[in-house]
Amino acid sequence: MDMTEYLSAFLAESSEQLVQLNDLILLLEKDPHSRDTINEIFRIAHTLKGMASAMGYEGISDLTHALEDMLDMVRNDEYELKTEDIDLMFKCLDLLSAAIEKVRGTGKEGEISDKLHEVASIVKASFGREGKETKKEAFSLSDDLTSMELGWFETAREQGLDVYKIFVKIASDCALKSARAYLVITRLEEIGELVKVVPPVEDLEKENFGDSFYVYLTTKEPKEVPEEILSSISDISTFKIELVEPEVSDVRVASQEPGTISGQVDDKKAQEDMISDALNALKRQQSTTVRVDIGRLDKLMNLVGELVIGRARIERLAAEASLSEFEEPLLQLGRISTEIQEIVTKLRMVPVAYVFDRFPRMVRDLCRSLGKEAEVLIEGSDTELDRTVIDEIGDPMIHLLRNALDHGIESPQERIAKGKPRVGSITVAAFQEGNSVVIEVMDDGRGIDPQVVKRKASEKGLITKEEADSMSDEEALGLLCLPGFSTSERVTDLSGRGVGMDVVKSKVESLGGQFQITSKVGEGTKVTIKLPLTLAIVLALLIRIGDETYAISLENVEETLLVDKNETRHVHGSLVTTIRGEILSLHDLKALLSYPGEQYDKEEYPVVVVRAGASGKRRGLIVDELIGQQDIVIKPLGKLLSKVRGVAGATILGDGKVALILDVAGVGNW
Repeated sequence: MDMTEYLSAFLAESSEQLVQLNDLILLLEKDPHSRDTINEIFRIAHTLKGMASAMGYEGISDLTHALEDMLDMVRNDEYELKTEDIDLMFKCLDLLSAAIEKVRGTGKEGEISDKLHEVASIVKASFGREGKETKKEAFSLSDDLTSMELGWFETAREQGLDVYKIFVKIASDCALKSARAYLVITRLEEIGELVKVVPPVEDLEKENFGDSFYVYLTTKEPKEVPEEILSSISDISTFKIELVEPEVSDVRVASQEPGTISGQVDDKKAQEDMISDALNALKRQQSTTVRVDIGRLDKLMNLVGELVIGRARIERLAAEASLSEFEEPLLQLGRISTEIQEIVTKLRMVPVAYVFDRFPRMVRDLCRSLGKEAEVLIEGSDTELDRTVIDEIGDPMIHLLRNALDHGIESPQERIAKGKPRVGSITVAAFQEGNSVVIEVMDDGRGIDPQVVKRKASEKGLITKEEADSMSDEEALGLLCLPGFSTSERVTDLSGRGVGMDVVKSKVESLGGQFQITSKVGEGTKVTIKLPLTLAIVLALLIRIGDETYAISLENVEETLLVDKNETRHVHGSLVTTIRGEILSLHDLKALLSYPGEQYDKEEYPVVVVRAGASGKRRGLIVDELIGQQDIVIKPLGKLLSKVRGVAGATILGDGKVALILDVAGVGNW
């Protein structure tokens, strides 16, 4: 049997489940008594165990089984979670993630399998589960329910859920009864929560159940839905679905001591609401989707790019030949190709939560190692970016968070002495702005002193003392992105080597983005990153220099102007003009690009105003002609030309010629 297709599905599903488990365990750390959180972790761990077992990955199955046993003890009130238990669960998740990556690379668990079994044995021994297995096996095919289970049913009804008892009998000639039983359980879990399975799932997996079993299911779906599910599964000879009447749960209510439950609910209502909201958010993320290999999307995007180039070619030929009868078909072709382009672009879009979801866990671990206390607030995690951009931005974001914790957030004692809350705050926000996505990383720490930055830069010989004295605070903060620069007094595992901010800025600018740092001493620091939505097809301004055509992404263009020669003057060797009361420096693109020919000697200069550098300073670029706007397909220059200064890529125009795309972000450093 070819398992390639199943392996791909297993890797995709297990990776998502590990992310969900990570978020849920963080919630559990905040409220170890949250029944909903425990049940959700149990459900996901159970699903992961079943998938791993079906694929033959016994190490992953064994460790998730151990976690499942631990959680089962917790929800049965046999054990109360401690801080070290949460740490143990995170370590198990890290090991499971490593195992999944091992499988992704080799198709096998390999040497990590022994480690998985070893940790699983430690978990089982720690919680004494091995000695309690007989207790789980003591369940019989009776209608007897524990008071706790009856209580869950009552809670489910309060939430508007129905409780069904579902009896399933598998055909006696079925070759793989355990696989069929697992399929039943998995399909039913898609529409609700299984409160109880009799016999236990462990017996079903080992086929120690004859040919029948039953489950208790809580769901919002009508009776017809589980009937349809069971009818669609082969090798099921009979099944019976019964609605459990409310009288069953009344036994539980009557046996409770007055005021016991209500007092607990009142005391924890706010926290329970928070946990419930977080759980609902996690469940909403599990929407119905179709998985498509990213390679296919890349190929589709390339074809759309060729379509855009072909359309531009036809439009140009039709215009040159004055074929008016082509106007209407070309307009229709333009609308269709634009719509296809938008759809394909959206198909490649991924929520920034893909990157952001790892931050709470990372901040937690870093705080424990640094002896600090901080919480990370995520805003706009549903904002979408192109998958290519998402893959590249992960590491720079980690650099920024590590810097915020190590340099920005003070120790609890220092924060209290300053009159700040004991727990520091780091906010990671994302929002769309036009055809760009803005990501902000803000902390309420000690901030950055520009004078300290200037002094350090001067000491390291990066700038002269005269340059430091004349430098603005905004320009001083830009020095943080110089290679080898660091304000840290000591080198740690997290920072102090002078490579962090330089790497971040370089990566952001290589993606066609902008990078800016603002800070107030004693109040905190904000890093702003502006990224294009996609790197494949962009709207650009075409310009002419000499007999060559160049392109500038419209994301970097502020405005276009015609500047009168008489309104310009030279200041300190630089050509400047005044626009609406603001001094604008002018740069001759022909000179910057070392273009042969005479320099500009006109009465009016066509000028493209762009924002350049980390500070976003406005600069004017003098060109020969402004041609107009056009969708362009960005083509990389290749390794040999990747270091060419001032060029971000190339595109093919409608006439078949190649036009270079200018990287105006660093125009001041050309």
